[in-house]
Amino acid sequence: MENFRKVRTSEEEMPLPFPDLSPDVVEMKVKEGSKIRNLMNFAMAQMELKGSRQIIFSGCGRAVTKTITCVEIMKRKLGGLHQVTKVRYKTVLEVWENQDLLPDSPAQNLTVHKNVPSICILLSRDPLDPNQTGYQPPEPQHGLGEAGEDTLGSSTKGLKRTLPPPREELLPKKLQVQVPDSPRGSGTTTGQLDH
Repeated sequence: MENFRKVRTSEEEMPLPFPDLSPDVVEMKVKEGSKIRNLMNFAMAQMELKGSRQIIFSGCGRAVTKTITCVEIMKRKLGGLHQVTKVRYKTVLEVWENQDLLPDSPAQNLTVHKNVPSICILLSRDPLDPNQTGYQPPEPQHGLGEAGEDTLGSSTKGLKRTLPPPREELLPKKLQVQVPDSPRGSGTTTGQLDH
């Protein structure tokens, strides 16, 4: 294969695996080289500004991970979205051209058919059938904590959680410390530290 160069790749077109889609559904086809920022800017504009009720993210092969990332970002930003996930295989056709040809010989192409994993995820503001395979209900909304703090932090470090105060009965009142023999000292020292 070192003498061949990939000249063309095409994916098999497949119908969307979701029945009863709304007419304003937006389909986001995620590719391996797609930028998540660009995908999310467009998708959020469709859902927030244009008022779309449903959006589909689809990707295959190396784009599957990026597809799932986009879905998780949208679920976190919008909240209350119903989800249905469908996993299947898609046929990808690759055409490779031979680079080591003699001047008068005809071009030699090699065609490769690959079955690659594919994912299609439907997000909907409207309730979906919970009995269908791949359904996930909306995540519970995070509200305000006991102290009135937002429990869903906007930082990338995760959720903010307040720790309970330490329980006194678990803390020892005094701690015994033994120091081993040292070249300077004359032996073992036992002392008490107030905690």
